[in-house]
Amino acid sequence: MRFDFIKCHGSGNDFPMIDARALELDDAIWAGVARALADRRGPVGGDGLLLLTAGDKIHPFGMRMFNSDGSEAETCLNGLRCVARLGFDLLGVDRASVRLKTSSAEVARDAPIAPGVVTIRETAGPADLDVTRWPMDIGAHENVQAAIAMLPTGRRFTAVAIPNPHLVSFVDSVDEAELVAIGEACEAAPAWLPNRANVSFVEIRGPAALFVRTFERGVGLTDSCGSAMAASAFAACLTGRTEFGAELTVFNRGGLVRAQAESDGMVSLSGNATFEWEGSAEVDAVRGLAGDLAIARHFDAEIAAWAEALEAIG
Repeated sequence: MRFDFIKCHGSGNDFPMIDARALELDDAIWAGVARALADRRGPVGGDGLLLLTAGDKIHPFGMRMFNSDGSEAETCLNGLRCVARLGFDLLGVDRASVRLKTSSAEVARDAPIAPGVVTIRETAGPADLDVTRWPMDIGAHENVQAAIAMLPTGRRFTAVAIPNPHLVSFVDSVDEAELVAIGEACEAAPAWLPNRANVSFVEIRGPAALFVRTFERGVGLTDSCGSAMAASAFAACLTGRTEFGAELTVFNRGGLVRAQAESDGMVSLSGNATFEWEGSAEVDAVRGLAGDLAIARHFDAEIAAWAEALEAIG
């Protein structure tokens, strides 16, 4: 099968993105397409696969996201901005309610976070503290600022789903080796955490700034994870490190977003939705392999604008 796609990124979280509104493929096939196109050893590479899907009576369009291992996530907020932009462009709208796997999110065009950077604002939630829905079997319904005995660390975590499940720990400085060890323990899908979870270490960098480093479920250590930034912003407010309603700047290895968490659990992120290039490739979904890549065009001005934005923030 040959697929047309756009290579895009939100805050450095990069994906091939397919307009799948007219495509009817089994989930197993989409999982194979994700493994093929997102494979870093292949011709495209990415943190996962984004699909723009057909709408319904409430939603003009929807989104699906498959991780690079072929598993499907509840959402991906960095990817959602890219899908929203494509939906806006194709439908001629500037805002929409988007159908996700288990929920929905509101999206709209926003003022640029930097000159020439296409920016989308997304609002997701409400954040959910009930870990029995994940499920996470720890003998309690919530885990706020508490250690989890089954993890290989004594650090305290706040567990929040938005709707992806996240374990957030506030640290003085990020120890990547420790983060990977904890992430891999969750990635093994133990009996107490069968659906796995994302794990983030978060540094407080002033009264209105966070730095987030994440081991992402189905991906591994990643430069950026949008739902982790949203979960971290909510957890920072929940634990009194900042105030609900305050605008935060959330940094990661891939860039930054503006974030605002509310006491009702809704979290808004404003960040880039950058298109890098568009092309097509042949995909063997059964074997999870891609080849015969053809690039139609590069979005040079957008690439340059994002590079300048990263240089400006150091």
